[in-house]
Amino acid sequence: MEICNAVINDVKEIYGLIDTYAKQQVVLPRSLSSLYYDLQCLYVAKVDRKIVGVGALHILGPTIAEVRSLVVNQDYFGMGIGRKLVERIISEASRLGVGKLISLTYQIEFFEKCGFQIVAKEMLPEKVWKDCINCPKIKHCDEIAMEIHLARQTEMVL
Repeated sequence: MEICNAVINDVKEIYGLIDTYAKQQVVLPRSLSSLYYDLQCLYVAKVDRKIVGVGALHILGPTIAEVRSLVVNQDYFGMGIGRKLVERIISEASRLGVGKLISLTYQIEFFEKCGFQIVAKEMLPEKVWKDCINCPKIKHCDEIAMEIHLARQTEMVL
């Protein structure tokens, strides 16, 4: 398995993988144009040149970023692909000088294993005012907010 930066030729396959989970309402949908626009923020896991996982690092402000669109092909569950994608995102966020990485998720146990802790959404105004305000789930969001402080975690994870 290889974790690498996504390239233009990966976008349609990334879209298909994310769309599978968006239809199940596990992640928010992404348009093809948004994936092209955010291409430099996307990381893919490949097995034999097939994309089996994807995750994105989205900068929200000078001290905070978010793990977004983290999905793994169900045929590859249990192989550590999601964790390796999160580790790559943590590494890149740390390299960029981000102090806090967040995720809004249903996968609480997974993110806890990656070092994240549950936090109140109200503690993340950068996320709420930048993204949540335009989200179709704004009035009935049931995702759990989680965060990791990278200054403490960088040495342990990397």
